[in-house]
Amino acid sequence: MTVNVRVRFAPSPTGALHVGGARTAIYNWAFARRTGGAFVLRIDDTDPERSTAENTQQILRSLEWLGIDWDEGPEAGGPFGPYFQTQRSDSYAAALERMKANGTAYPCFCTVAELDAKRTEAAAGEGVRGYDRTCRRLDPATAQARISAGEPHVWRLAVPEDRGDILVDDAIRGETVFPVSAMDDFVLVRTDGTPTYNFATVVDDAEMEITHVIRGDDHLSNTPRQILVFEALGHFVPVFAHLSMIWGADGRKLSKRHGATSVEAFHEEGILPEALLNYLALLGWSLDGETTIVSRETLRSCFSLDRISKNPAIFDFDKLEWMNGVYIREMAPELLAARMLPWLEDAGLTSAEDFAKRPEWYRALVPLVSERMKRMTDVVPALGFLFADEVRLDPEAVEKALSSDEARNGLVAAADALAGVESWDTEAIESTLRALAESLAVKPKVLFQAIRVAVTGSTVSPPLFESLALLGREATVLRIRAAR
Repeated sequence: MTVNVRVRFAPSPTGALHVGGARTAIYNWAFARRTGGAFVLRIDDTDPERSTAENTQQILRSLEWLGIDWDEGPEAGGPFGPYFQTQRSDSYAAALERMKANGTAYPCFCTVAELDAKRTEAAAGEGVRGYDRTCRRLDPATAQARISAGEPHVWRLAVPEDRGDILVDDAIRGETVFPVSAMDDFVLVRTDGTPTYNFATVVDDAEMEITHVIRGDDHLSNTPRQILVFEALGHFVPVFAHLSMIWGADGRKLSKRHGATSVEAFHEEGILPEALLNYLALLGWSLDGETTIVSRETLRSCFSLDRISKNPAIFDFDKLEWMNGVYIREMAPELLAARMLPWLEDAGLTSAEDFAKRPEWYRALVPLVSERMKRMTDVVPALGFLFADEVRLDPEAVEKALSSDEARNGLVAAADALAGVESWDTEAIESTLRALAESLAVKPKVLFQAIRVAVTGSTVSPPLFESLALLGREATVLRIRAAR
């Protein structure tokens, strides 16, 4: 029988989307696209204190920015909604009723104090590890009478006593056996009627007909419990695939101490979405063991679970920056110019209206910086001088390039020579300044560096002649004379 693949990404909106979660989303999305299946986005917002609507929107924005689209979920709808756990209480109540009816769930009236006492006994080696199933032995009529009397209770899973050990045949890790003796009758529904994670997620996965659960291996210990709930509901058990953790260079779980860890933080630091998507995809998966640059289209057409590594992935910030630079250099000039615009706008240097008036001028900016850029944040420092009414000269640059009489006299001559250039283009500017250096018997490097500092304020800038061509004759001459 052919099964239509259905996968899900179910983040908790308790903060920004972490790159670990983003990688999980990418793998689920790519597997669905590769197999022609459905990618479901579900929001597990059952933590009332930390889950917020803003966090949810931030997760959606991050996924959209990465180019991850979902077939069902928030903003997309779908036949198995709602796609927020806080809106699915009726589903959990109905599932619990089915389990009550088939005898796989029972009420437990043990108080917190009683449970703590049992744990203390177990720790001392005098009791049963986990819950000792005291209330499982209650007569059903007695239990119902206590419920009717309003006595507080939870609902627990009745783990089948004749159930053999639980085998998890993981699509990445292979077979793992969990002794059924280690599975106590864990809580499904709390005293206040809210479902526990291991109950709610299974009910959702079952109702949404999820066929493959691809998630981090921090959930591996939950898997045997969830298998028991699937079986209690009479539902098929999906295929599980547990991804290794992402570590920092120090071999510890990636966290804020290593640097940026959220998708939005990398966005703000000038990383392109296609570069981050590519990099995260390769943190545990490979196309052929050699290819480094993998496009979104290649990923969605070639992704497979059997090429995911079992070993933890190391997040290399330098490699991500290198990859980002590759994407910048390979981008079409008109596209990169458009990508540069928001950064220039945010710095107050220009506007979309100006961009629309002279797109070719902005396109001409690209060759000046693309070969040197590693991040989009490099745009403003590199090109800001072209938009400013005047520049501030860096004192160290002045001392280095303008302190000699040779340099200062060269500036006076350069201003006069450039003022007389008829055809203001790169070629004419270069030939004029080279001829000037020769006539003054000044090393070209000395003259050019003096002009660079006068015009840009720094000894480091994009190519000089191209920069002057874009800056314009009037501004160039004014800056050189002002510097002198």
